Amino acid sequence: MRKNILGLFLDKLLAFPLWVKQIIYLRLYQNLSEYLSEDFIKTNEEDIFHLYVPVMSFSGRTELADKKCGLDNNIYNFLANSDQGLSILEISLNNFWTMEEIAQYFVFCVEQNYIRHPESKYIESTAKFISGKIRSGEFFKHIGKIDVDQLQQVIVKQKEYEKNGVSKKIVEIMIELGFVTEKDSVALLRIKEEAQKRFILDTGIAPIVTQVAPTNLTLSPEEIAKLTEENKLLKDRLSKILAFIKKQ
Repeated sequence: MRKNILGLFLDKLLAFPLWVKQIIYLRLYQNLSEYLSEDFIKTNEEDIFHLYVPVMSFSGRTELADKKCGLDNNIYNFLANSDQGLSILEISLNNFWTMEEIAQYFVFCVEQNYIRHPESKYIESTAKFISGKIRSGEFFKHIGKIDVDQLQQVIVKQKEYEKNGVSKKIVEIMIELGFVTEKDSVALLRIKEEAQKRFILDTGIAPIVTQVAPTNLTLSPEEIAKLTEENKLLKDRLSKILAFIKKQ
C-alpha cells in the first residue's frame, strides 16, 4: 500500500494560516541561503533526486517477481516500493533508510538495468555523488557546471600543488580557478553529509489547524479530559520516536 508520509505532513503545513506559512518560508529561506547557492535553492523539482520516482524496467519487474539473483532484501524492498510509484523520499521515509543508503540501492538498480536511467542529468549524478561512486569534480562535470578541459586543468593544478608538498582538494582548486563558487561546494558537501543522517517523520507532530469561532474560552470537564488524553497520546508517540532514534 502506498504510504505518502511526506504528503500527509505537507498537507498539514499547507493548512497553516498564511501569516504562519510566510514566517516558515522566510526562516527556511534565510537558513538555506547561509550555506546554499541560489542554483541549489531554486532547483527545478524534476532535477531533485529525492523527489524522483524511479521507473521500473522489464528486467526489474522480472527480478522482483522471481528473485533469481538472490539479492539483498533491501534491494527487493526498493524495487517493490518503486513498482508502487513511490518517490525516493517516500521510499526513504517508509523504510527508515538514510538518503545515502537509498542512493546506493538506486545506483545499483540503475547499473543492473532494474531501474531506467533518469532523463535529468542531475538525478543520477546526485545519487552517484551521495553514494560515493563519484567525487565533487565529476559531479560538477556531469551536471555541466564545468567541462572536461576545466576538470583536467584542476587535476593538473592539484598535481603541481602535490609536487610542492601542498595538499589541496579538487573542489578547493575549482573554487580557486573560479569554476565554481564556495557556496556551490558547501552545498554539495552539506547534501552528502546530511544524506548520512536517518530522518524519521511523524505526521502527528504537525498540529491540525482548525477554524475556531470567537466564543468564551471556558472548557467543560469533558473537553478538558479529552484534551488531556490527546496530550498524553502525543507525548507517548514522541517518546517512542525518540527511543527509536536513540537505538539507531
